[in-house]
Amino acid sequence: MAKTWVLTGSLDNFRATREHGFRVIGAKEGRRGMAEQIEPGDRIAFYVTGVQAFGGIVRVTGEMYEDRDKIWPGKPGKVDPYPWRFETAPEVVLDEDEFVPALELARELEHVRKWPAEHWQLAFQGQLRTVSEADAELLERRIRAGAHAAA
Repeated sequence: MAKTWVLTGSLDNFRATREHGFRVIGAKEGRRGMAEQIEPGDRIAFYVTGVQAFGGIVRVTGEMYEDRDKIWPGKPGKVDPYPWRFETAPEVVLDEDEFVPALELARELEHVRKWPAEHWQLAFQGQLRTVSEADAELLERRIRAGAHAAA
């Protein structure tokens, strides 16, 4: 069964992914073990740090491969090539003014309930994590609603 992953990244990294048509996603050097679990058919929802919001969903269309060409800026002074990559296809991607604030979903997401309510942001530390089917459905519904609200 396909899994849904949440990929945490900066707004600059989200913008770089947009510049590439949401056709490629990269995992950090130290996340190879997690990246190896991602399979074609899986979905990836973008959690954008700084603005603390969800920006879209892509579907993984290819197997993991290694590529160290720079696409994403990463953190200043800590450049990571995000070498574990996947071809993807955009399902729904929001403009920045359409992003779904994570705070609106925090109390509804099963994944977030593992942390004290006042520290919900801890649920999105680290680059990758899987979420339950219920969380995947909620994220998709709200992200698609964000796209329709702007239309």
